[in-house]
Amino acid sequence: MTVTWEELGWERLAAGVGRCRLPVWDCTAGLVLGEGAALLIDAGSSLSEGNLLGTQAQWLSGHGVTHIALTHPHFDHVFGAAALPDAEVFGAVGVDGALTGTRAGEELRADAVRNGLDARTAQEASAALTAPRHHVSGEWTLDLGGGRQVLLANVGPGHTAHDLAVLVPGSPEVVFCGDLVEESGDPQAGPDAVPSRWPDALDRLLALGGADALYVPGHGAVVDAAFVRRQRDELARRFGVSP
Repeated sequence: MTVTWEELGWERLAAGVGRCRLPVWDCTAGLVLGEGAALLIDAGSSLSEGNLLGTQAQWLSGHGVTHIALTHPHFDHVFGAAALPDAEVFGAVGVDGALTGTRAGEELRADAVRNGLDARTAQEASAALTAPRHHVSGEWTLDLGGGRQVLLANVGPGHTAHDLAVLVPGSPEVVFCGDLVEESGDPQAGPDAVPSRWPDALDRLLALGGADALYVPGHGAVVDAAFVRRQRDELARRFGVSP
């Protein structure tokens, strides 16, 4: 079955690159298609959302999700990953401690329930979650075939201690920012945020994408470099960080 991005409710950003805004938390999932490969960027808030994203990737590309990049370890971005067990999963180095183990699993489950996820759904997803196999400490070039390469960049800490961005070269260039950038509300700084380093992380995002890139936030509409720069300055003022 072949369908268009628009028919599935996805926003096409460039050739072979798109994103959707998942319901409830308005969380972004991204998709980058290569030749025989498909990179999913974040995986939704439940196993059912992960299954749906995998099915839609199959319809769009003709094959399943082969790679997953997790931008940070919050439930609404990671709980769907276990629904795609054949994918190679990437995350920022050190993210394992926030995703696996009894204590981490309980914290993720509890946070999901506090934010309105059904308790049984949260338990099911947290119990199935495993650590990424591939750990990005600096930058990692991922070859998806057919001349398509993407760059995974460990740009944190900021929103969390383990923030990963994804640069898709092209015209335009597309940068998936995770929750380092939010458009639909103020950036959320929970107990795992590193506020003193957040503005620096946004400087790295801007250096990665440049002035003409499309920046895809973890929540909300696609923005430009000027928006990211304004949010960087607002965060610096909010947290008392020197320019």
